[in-house]
Amino acid sequence: IPQLYPLEGKEPIVDKPGKGAFYATDLETILVSKRITTLLVMGVTTEVCVHTTVREANDRGYHCIVVSDACASYIDEFHHVGLKMISAQGGIFGSVTTSDEVVKALSSVSLSSSTL
Repeated sequence: IPQLYPLEGKEPIVDKPGKGAFYATDLETILVSKRITTLLVMGVTTEVCVHTTVREANDRGYHCIVVSDACASYIDEFHHVGLKMISAQGGIFGSVTTSDEVVKALSSVSLSSSTL
């Protein structure tokens, strides 16, 4: 889908060889260089790749917000249980929200192109 292609030169592409986005990638270097501490996490599958990325990020001190309707699994029950596990115990690994809530929150913030 061309509308979802990264903006050339402005959005880094992280090609992950494993289940988590931190393993054997330069993601942490990118985040540290940009002073990013909060991550919006989405993808497939909720219970594997999203979970692994959130756990890796949490272990590194990042605050993770998982966008529930921007994640999926091949089994709906796994998706729902995966989201519950992230937000369990008061958000032990992170927070869970919807894309509508993210859009609402971001629409009130002015982002400069230098933050990308």
